[in-house]
Amino acid sequence: MPNDEASPESTRRAFAKYGGAVALGGLLAGCTGGTESDSPAGDADGSGSTDDGSAGSSDESDDAGDGSYTASISPTGEVTFESPPETVFTRLTHHAGMAFALGRGDDVTALHAPDYYDGLWNQFVERLPGVSLDWSSLYSSWQPDKEKLYELDSDLHLADPAWITRQDAWSREDIDEIAERVSPWFGNSLSDRRQEPTGEWADGYQYYGLWEQFEIVAEAFRERERYEALAEVRDGLLSTIEDGLPPESERPTAIMVAAADIEQIYAYTLSNPGFLTSHTRPLGPRDAFEGSVDSGTVVDFETILEADPDVILYLGGFEPGTDMAGRRAAFEEDPVGSEVTAVKNDRIHPQGARYQGPILNLFQLEMTAKQLYPEEFGAWPRYEEGPYPEIPEDEQLFDRERVADVINGGP
Repeated sequence: MPNDEASPESTRRAFAKYGGAVALGGLLAGCTGGTESDSPAGDADGSGSTDDGSAGSSDESDDAGDGSYTASISPTGEVTFESPPETVFTRLTHHAGMAFALGRGDDVTALHAPDYYDGLWNQFVERLPGVSLDWSSLYSSWQPDKEKLYELDSDLHLADPAWITRQDAWSREDIDEIAERVSPWFGNSLSDRRQEPTGEWADGYQYYGLWEQFEIVAEAFRERERYEALAEVRDGLLSTIEDGLPPESERPTAIMVAAADIEQIYAYTLSNPGFLTSHTRPLGPRDAFEGSVDSGTVVDFETILEADPDVILYLGGFEPGTDMAGRRAAFEEDPVGSEVTAVKNDRIHPQGARYQGPILNLFQLEMTAKQLYPEEFGAWPRYEEGPYPEIPEDEQLFDRERVADVINGGP
């Protein structure tokens, strides 16, 4: 149990304003001391986002006379930093992915289901030359323990306090205590599918697209140039996609599903607002369900056949050890499932994660573009297992070397 009187070490970091309420402590000194469910099963991580079609914008970080600087994000408000954080607590992997994109993957102290997401992330990291990632031994923070946050002593809690307080074990007072005695909160998760915050956080809660939030997080880390370099890669990718998209009437119908057990298939929409669709919404496929199925609904083969999608995107298909051939076979061997157009035409394709972070977003935009529009963007290899396929250089939609260079060494 932490002592009621904060020690100098535990008060050295935070000055954070939460929508008018102020938690007092020292300045953050990162360098001074060193459903839709979002459970891992099937990566059924329900959420959406604002329009991710542009890189977005944030309040500029302001330098104070003493060398400190500020950054601001909803719902935390303005946070003052003495220096960039060196260790980072995260709960969801869109935040861990932002730290990774800024060259701080090894500085993450916690994330949800670390073994699972370490394996999944490395399926994509494999294609970034010279980049490595190891989250496998970290604290699993889906239901974080307050005492553990004291023990981790992270320089920043890159997590949404409005989501943390949805758990019975956490109150607003607990949030303020950690901000005051350990370090500030600085993250936004309810933008995933634009969820409603609870009453105490509802006033002024703002929703962000994935790359909008990434820009703000980059300000907190003093990594503006790194962000801009990656945003330039993304802008080029989106421009390529926009130039190649066929007219809407000629686009395929599609659905996204997740099913660890074929007896329980979850369906997810592809264009609802929120950052979970940041890799499908820009591609504009037609919803095979035509709005009749809410995201996260359990469906059966009959429902899927009635929608009869041209393409089925299979969440969790990139999980290490996943048998994509077996998952396709489950459709092919069922008398109803085998009649679905996507099954007949061998267009059941794997997906990775929707809480994806910027780097996975690049890969998944490329991957999904090829899965939906092979004639426009090049064929997607028939994936069954292993890391993200090696795409011939002249068929890649973004530069892996450039991304790797930014992660490893900055812009």
